[in-house]
Amino acid sequence: MANNGTSLTHKMERKAVEILVDKILKEMDKDRNKEVLKLVDMAEKFYGKDYKKEDYDRYRAMVADPNGRWMKFLNSFFDDCDPHVVKMTILNLLYESFFRGTKTIRKNREKYDCNIPWLILFDPTDACNMHCVGCWAGEYGHKHNLSYEDMDRIVTEGKALGIHLYMLTGGEPLVRKNDILKLAEKHYDVEFSIYTNSTLIDEEFCQKVQKLGNIAFQLSIEGTEETNDGRRGEGHYQAVMKAMDLLKKYGILYGTSICYTRANIDAVTNDQFIHMLADKGAKYGFFFHYMPVGNGAVKELLPTPEQRKYMIKRIRELRSPEYDVNFFPMDFQNDGEYVGGCIAGGRNYFHINSAGDAEPCVFIHYSNANIHDSSILEILKSPLFMAYHKGQPFNENHLRPCPMLENPEMLRKMVKETGAHSTDLESPEEVDHLCEKCDDYAKTWAPEAQKIWDSPEHKAKQHDYKGRYQNYSKEYKAKKEA
Repeated sequence: MANNGTSLTHKMERKAVEILVDKILKEMDKDRNKEVLKLVDMAEKFYGKDYKKEDYDRYRAMVADPNGRWMKFLNSFFDDCDPHVVKMTILNLLYESFFRGTKTIRKNREKYDCNIPWLILFDPTDACNMHCVGCWAGEYGHKHNLSYEDMDRIVTEGKALGIHLYMLTGGEPLVRKNDILKLAEKHYDVEFSIYTNSTLIDEEFCQKVQKLGNIAFQLSIEGTEETNDGRRGEGHYQAVMKAMDLLKKYGILYGTSICYTRANIDAVTNDQFIHMLADKGAKYGFFFHYMPVGNGAVKELLPTPEQRKYMIKRIRELRSPEYDVNFFPMDFQNDGEYVGGCIAGGRNYFHINSAGDAEPCVFIHYSNANIHDSSILEILKSPLFMAYHKGQPFNENHLRPCPMLENPEMLRKMVKETGAHSTDLESPEEVDHLCEKCDDYAKTWAPEAQKIWDSPEHKAKQHDYKGRYQNYSKEYKAKKEA
């Protein structure tokens, strides 16, 4: 396998970690808690003082309890996933991304004085075999594709900056199965994570993914068969069930991608649905707030303020030690307090569409740069991305993180001042048109978000995260210190 520019020191360190991981996995059946604790020791060795001693002690306490929720969750990962998948996930997601990658990325942020992300999301194609209500991708047709060489260059340049996690969306990424498999084989030292509608996952593909070990999946699903197929089309729910069974059979790591809307929020968060996902083998789930993106967006699908408040509370319930299920949910919009607000614009991630346009967020279709004539670093230093860097956080209340949904005046300003153009591949949308759909929502949500943010529970959490590393601009840090 090619090392793609990996330094000799890095290669030797990875080999040493691989030997340690092999040893830990070999001893798992004898004393699992003891061996998992060694992974915590490894984390402390790499991160050191980046986290408080109390954090490591808390992690060790969680692992030391064999009947606790989090040890049960880890056990389900070790028991349900193929051994090679487990090994590659630890090497690529834990070592390359979390441990070594994080340190490299932080150094490069200082060196280049711009955002350097922890992951890159890109679209191999805009082709999709479905037409879901409210989704822009199904309207694009089959006009644009990133070539294999484009994707290879994105990953190669990203790795040089320390980025070892790549998420693929579209369109339907698995229209490009063969190129994705080729990419994952060449870049064996990164983790690929694919958002998919599930319909193209079959037995032969699963066998190849199992052998590689460095591809995970997020399957799109939205509650019951009725609520799911009502937006995604008849037969989709059963296609997801079949894909879940295949991924579980081959021990492939997967989770879910769930868009919650005014119409489906109860269906995608109730106990029966969450337990069904866990029973099917899903280990994690990304919940995404519906965004009214595109000229054909259905504004009426935006959740109400009451539903948004419910979602904040519900996600935290589902993650609590008392909720005994082997499934870890994350909320892209409502977990801002844990990551310091908006993560887009390269602060922790950015998006490259199938035409090569570099967008600050998968939901923000504006750009100044394209991968076909700019390097990854040049993209991160382009006007719109630098406006993100200098503007983050867009709100001190991290329950209002987005420059579009909760702070639309910020997106208007950035797009207009940087001269960014619409990258919508079918029907270009003016920034004022997009933001007007969010104005009422933002005004209505602001006082509700502030009440929650000022509550004793959230004040305590803010204190817990005080002093943690945050990737904000030097100007913002100087202003706060002053």
